[in-house]
Amino acid sequence: MAAEGDTAQEFVPKKKNKEPTEAEKRRKKIVPGSLMKAEIRPGGGDARPSDGDQVIYHCTVRTLAGVVVESTRSEYGGKGTAIRQVLGKSKMLLGLLEGLPTMLKGEVAMFKMKPQMHYSEVDCPVSPPSSFPKDDELHFEIEMIDFSKVVSDDLGVIKKVIDEGQGWESPREPYEVKAWISAKTGDDKVILSPKQGEPYFFTFGKSEVPKGLEMGIGTMTREEKAVIYVTNQYLTESPLMSVVEGFEEVQFEVELIHFTQVRDMLGDGRLIKRRLRDGKGEFPMDCPLQDSLLHVHYKGMLLNEEKTVFIDTRIDNDGQPLEFSSGEGRVPEGFEMCVRLMLPGEVALVTCPPDYAYDKFTRPTNVPEGAHIEWEIELLGFEMPKDWTGLDFQSIMDEAEKIRTTGNRLFKEGKFELAKAKYEKVLREFNHVNPQDDEEGKVFLNTRNLLNLNVAACYLKLGECRKSIETCNKVLEANPAHAKALYRRGMAYMEVGDFEEARSDFEMMLKVDKSSELDATAALKKLKQKQQDVEKKARRQFKGLFDKKPGEIADAGTDEREVQSTTENQKNGDVEDSNGTDTDDVADAPREGLFSLLWPTGRRLFSALGLQRCTIL
Repeated sequence: MAAEGDTAQEFVPKKKNKEPTEAEKRRKKIVPGSLMKAEIRPGGGDARPSDGDQVIYHCTVRTLAGVVVESTRSEYGGKGTAIRQVLGKSKMLLGLLEGLPTMLKGEVAMFKMKPQMHYSEVDCPVSPPSSFPKDDELHFEIEMIDFSKVVSDDLGVIKKVIDEGQGWESPREPYEVKAWISAKTGDDKVILSPKQGEPYFFTFGKSEVPKGLEMGIGTMTREEKAVIYVTNQYLTESPLMSVVEGFEEVQFEVELIHFTQVRDMLGDGRLIKRRLRDGKGEFPMDCPLQDSLLHVHYKGMLLNEEKTVFIDTRIDNDGQPLEFSSGEGRVPEGFEMCVRLMLPGEVALVTCPPDYAYDKFTRPTNVPEGAHIEWEIELLGFEMPKDWTGLDFQSIMDEAEKIRTTGNRLFKEGKFELAKAKYEKVLREFNHVNPQDDEEGKVFLNTRNLLNLNVAACYLKLGECRKSIETCNKVLEANPAHAKALYRRGMAYMEVGDFEEARSDFEMMLKVDKSSELDATAALKKLKQKQQDVEKKARRQFKGLFDKKPGEIADAGTDEREVQSTTENQKNGDVEDSNGTDTDDVADAPREGLFSLLWPTGRRLFSALGLQRCTIL
């Protein structure tokens, strides 16, 4: 049966242990009773500062007898200027590092600190003032004036939240943003008023607003209101406003009305998904990321002046939506890539280049070759694949066979990546299957071996022979006499030019399985011919190399016709039929290029000529 509660763990990447920050290391030194807090005046709201936030506060230090030692307040001899620091980044006392995050805006509190919580801390990053009683227990009276989010490490951009937004997603390149924006200087001089009747629209990442303002908006959520403080080094030229001269800082008041999720699916601007209507749920947790049965309505248009519609499922399909299973190559690749990142109920507009649309897919009669396509897609819903948890062994094997059969179909259609993904999906699920007796164990082992060999065949087709060899090794580690695995690994060795290893595998086939004699003999014959072809090519390549006098450079000639002939033989080389040694297995790979095979044979050729070392003058 499938192991209970283990299935989800397969898809969770292993988290790397992060190195603790300096602030975290310091906090570990705190012992109970060394820091005590008493609230003098309550604060407002429920938000508290956290690491990375800028805090603005007044501080007065007293002895336990009430004598003022130092203060930021003018009435106690200070300058009257509040302290500005960034939690977790600025150098501050350990007691403040731990105590400030407990305070609300406007709160006044008294912190009683043992010496090790202020200047007597080992390796304290702050030096005490002269004549400061650093070895005494002291009272620190703190007034939390304000705190805000730091956007840039140099404090050039700071955000103060006025009203919290909705959700968690923030705009980023190349999202389309709508926001009310106004700006004023530190002395309240208005330099930008919001347009009457409509919010400002811009594309994120296109320098259409000042750099600092964009950085701040990039931390906001839908419907959030905030003041973003931007210093002059971040006030870049933009269509929103010209560069402001003579001011150190500008305050932007921003209300983020809405942003449209725009995704560059390939990273080169050719396949773009633009969300027209929000769906239901949280992105991306509620998207059909796994292979699922999808239900969509869509309209397909040519990207020409007329926006010619070539299909509309609401009209051309009797109003019935399109149903297809993802991961099976049933729709164009660009179409499926975008649908996997949609939420139920979402409507998206997708612009797609020809190679991700219909140039590599069955093309509708009214779509010309090389056409750029635009799809308007609505994801009506999707059905997740069946969960194997709790299924009995036979039901699990039935589900595995369905997926493997789909993989075989994809392989025969030449969709090797998709086929490999199907086989690997079952192999991942098999990590949580526990056969209950010897008979189930035998069936399970045979099926797993078959899947691994199919994965190896996919790697061969994709030209990744070393990975094919590694996959065959998984089967041979459990059963060194597995003829099918020996044959497939031998073919992979032959492709990379490891002829001796290939010969060893084919000869082992003859020893362990008499029924495979025909296949093994044919493979050895093919290996011999391939080795001869490569060595002949090597001789041609190095022809005349040693006929020159010292000081002359020999040209390594190449017979173009021979290269073409050899390559053609490789392309037309025998591949194992899927009805060979295993009727349900898939075929082997086409052959790789010639030059990857040249050096091993060239080395043996030099040795045969008695030239262990060669120097060309």
